[in-house]
Amino acid sequence: MNEKKIVIAIDGFSSCGKSTMAKNLAKTLKYIYVDTGAMYRSVTLYALRNGFFNIDGSVKEKELYNNMPNIKISFKLNMETGRPDTYLNNENVEEAIRTMEVSSHVSSIAALSFVRQTLVQQQQAMGKEKGIVMDGRDIGTVVFPKAELKIFVTASAEIRAQRRYEELKAKGLDANFDEILKNVKERDYIDSHRATSPLRRAKDAIELDNSNLTIEQQQEWLINEVKKII
Repeated sequence: MNEKKIVIAIDGFSSCGKSTMAKNLAKTLKYIYVDTGAMYRSVTLYALRNGFFNIDGSVKEKELYNNMPNIKISFKLNMETGRPDTYLNNENVEEAIRTMEVSSHVSSIAALSFVRQTLVQQQQAMGKEKGIVMDGRDIGTVVFPKAELKIFVTASAEIRAQRRYEELKAKGLDANFDEILKNVKERDYIDSHRATSPLRRAKDAIELDNSNLTIEQQQEWLINEVKKII
């Protein structure tokens, strides 16, 4: 596929498999992949490490705001996996940002307007040359409202929790299904109701319910959608 390069925006609920989908699509198209969720998780990890959360789980906003210039997030290709790893201030944090501790704090970080503003600017800079696949919550609505292809991914909360449970177990991490399901539902609510860039489907986005699709079936569906445009 050497046709014109486009911007592909993949939005949707947490644990829908957006990242896997976007990574595989970028690899097939030889596009650059940007995991915006990993960017918010990296800020969350930084906040956790530096004690920027109160006992009740709320964020110490002033401290985090003052530290935003010290948070540098980048992506480097992992030669073994063929996919990009996330780096926080030059440290590979790909594993560290996937823990339940980070998962349970990330929505409150992502709801902060100054965090979103900073990261959206970085994301828009990354996509200027096109030939990019980006996934998150507000890519088609806020980051790239003029993206040539917008996908909105959904699946039932139970199926998403099961996927997350299996992913954590496969990595040898502790996992409790009920706790994960509760986290998934809480994140859905927070992401959909926050004041800044709430999670919603763009009017021109194509919806994909992947509850009962395999990764291969998703990939085939996505490639067909890309071909229609390019």
